[in-house]
Amino acid sequence: MKKIHHLFSIFLLLISGIMAAQDFAKVDATVKSWPDFSDTDKFAAKVNADFKREDERARAIFTWIATHVKYDLAAYGVNERPVAYSFKTQAEKEAKEKKFKEDLATKTLKSKKGVCQGYATLFYIVAGKAGLESVIITGTSKSHPAHIGAAPGASDHAWNAVKIAGEWKLLDATWAAGTVTGEKPQFGFRFNDKYFFTDPDIFFLNHFPDDKKWLFTAKTEKDFAELPLYYGNYLMGGYEFVTPDGGTFTNQPSAYIPFKVKNLQPADKVHYAFSREKIFKDAKPVTTGSVSEFSVPLDRNSNGVLTIYINQKSVAAYRIR
Repeated sequence: MKKIHHLFSIFLLLISGIMAAQDFAKVDATVKSWPDFSDTDKFAAKVNADFKREDERARAIFTWIATHVKYDLAAYGVNERPVAYSFKTQAEKEAKEKKFKEDLATKTLKSKKGVCQGYATLFYIVAGKAGLESVIITGTSKSHPAHIGAAPGASDHAWNAVKIAGEWKLLDATWAAGTVTGEKPQFGFRFNDKYFFTDPDIFFLNHFPDDKKWLFTAKTEKDFAELPLYYGNYLMGGYEFVTPDGGTFTNQPSAYIPFKVKNLQPADKVHYAFSREKIFKDAKPVTTGSVSEFSVPLDRNSNGVLTIYINQKSVAAYRIR
């Protein structure tokens, strides 16, 4: 009987996990029907009216923000400057900080545009009013090939952690919203929910917090610097690059870089290109079991940035010296 009870308990856990995953699809569908909001109180009230579970409320706030707030390219670097204000007491300081966050959240909500600080602050304010404990985390992002090999430095990004059933979960509504592309940069909505409740070791690929207590992993600044650049398509596709694990290589005669990739599908097309040549070349992976392998040869034209593409979408980049 004990064995049967144990198996039944495991079955219930598995079913509840599957139902939770399905519920997020239902949450997203519900949020899709929501109107625009004129203030954060109405936003939070709608969240609480439609959802009771903590993870559902967090998902609803995340999804609405990521599918409605456009990245404000014109404001990049402007809203991220420190805001100065004077105060005489700790209470006055806290009151002014609270007002600043409220004002920024309301501005982001009404204009439906902002930079990372606006996205993170809007989530923080609405989550608090919806009964969730959350924080705004600042830190260094890895979002450009120039960042490969660079250690975490001055803060250039902001994201959130939210406490669900006593456990902190990481999320980034800014990067979930879409991408900036083109020679004349333009933002386009493209919902990427892989930045919601992301595994800390995966989140670390692009995020290093100023306060390392928000890492939730044993990774270091050196580990972060040595990483390749992984694009949002890497997370969205569920790929895992087993090798190489470093982001920088020295070009030598007759050298090549061996790649081992998990989760490639038979129909996936893999290409690569060097920034100096700007020519797409077929990688022709060979798959054994769950691992696909291919090699990228290096020559005198290989210096610069090597980008790997899967189905014409950039997934990872490396620097070749």
